[in-house]
Amino acid sequence: MNSRNSQLAVGVDAGAHRTRVVVCLLEDGALRFLSHGLSPSAGWSKGRIIDQGAVAESIHAAVIDAERGAGISVDAATLGVGGMEIRGAQSRGLYEFGRSHEVDVEDLSYAVSLASEVRLERGRMLLHALPQDFTLDGRSGFRKPQRSYCTRLEANVHIVTTDTAEHQALVAAAHMAHLAVEETVFEPMAAAYACIRPEGRARGAALVDFGMHSTDLVVYDGDALLLAGSIPVWADHMTRDIATMFKATYEDAECLKQEYGCALLGLTSESSYIEVPSPEGRPLREARRSDLIEILEARAEEIFLHVLTELQRVGKERTLYEGIMLTGGGALLPGMCDMAERVLNCQAANGLATEEDIGGWPEELKTPVWTTAAGLAMYSAKLKLHKPARRSAGGLMGLVLK
Repeated sequence: MNSRNSQLAVGVDAGAHRTRVVVCLLEDGALRFLSHGLSPSAGWSKGRIIDQGAVAESIHAAVIDAERGAGISVDAATLGVGGMEIRGAQSRGLYEFGRSHEVDVEDLSYAVSLASEVRLERGRMLLHALPQDFTLDGRSGFRKPQRSYCTRLEANVHIVTTDTAEHQALVAAAHMAHLAVEETVFEPMAAAYACIRPEGRARGAALVDFGMHSTDLVVYDGDALLLAGSIPVWADHMTRDIATMFKATYEDAECLKQEYGCALLGLTSESSYIEVPSPEGRPLREARRSDLIEILEARAEEIFLHVLTELQRVGKERTLYEGIMLTGGGALLPGMCDMAERVLNCQAANGLATEEDIGGWPEELKTPVWTTAAGLAMYSAKLKLHKPARRSAGGLMGLVLK
């Protein structure tokens, strides 16, 4: 970091199972990979923080791992948030000039801020205000109406909210880990930023981020966020189903899922038998692999039926021309893309960060479990490049983060 134009861009994905950190160097407008860090997570239960100290230790351990790899010190990062507390909703902000007026960026930002001033339920806070388009004197569909003239400007905005206490608990854990939090970002938005090109979002795309205790979804059209939310089924449900049906421990069920699991019958040799661990002192048992896959298939189908319902809610069930991307640990289960294509009737693929956006992105990190952390580092870089003046103006980043 010898150049005055060099800054660190750091993303922290503090999951319930693993905490991942990506450190990049932003230099003369280009982003280059420096290092990554990984640590087991602790202090979570069913997607909620129950021990801030343990979460802080996990974050600190991952940051130390990344610092060791890069030979630098990290003091600030962009932090990912997700889970069942995330909710998305439509809002509109009306800005009346009183006379014909040339629209500028400040006008757009003010209209977005008006749309953000909604009455929230007690205990909830605004996470993002994301512009979709603008209406000028009743004419709708303007994405970038700067230098147009109107007397009445309306901002159509998708607002994303979360539980205040949960958000504060995660931010406080990062502070306890000696990190300043530059921004908090809904995790599938960060993942989509890393693996879906702007032209892909414009053609219609969705992303599902499968975590151990959360499944989060975003849907794009015309580069605008149409929907952000969570689905009440996640990877932990699959493991618990296996543990119940096979009368195995949670740890043994997770091993069975990873070693023999598949989300769709017909993609593997189901006629084979697998060994199921038994309590100490009792012999191993045998079970048909097809029984295991049937359990996983039912849950995978349930997940994508929930996704289909959400797509229908915003009218995108037939127009995801770029398809759906899958990220997170749950995306590693064989057959998940096939199940997505069967239920959603569109192409599906694992979402991966690439060297196109982060120079030197290593081959071993080209996996869906690292996509969110990569996207958070990319958000950190963009925030530094654009330097928004205040938090309320952050919603305008939906217009410039491309």
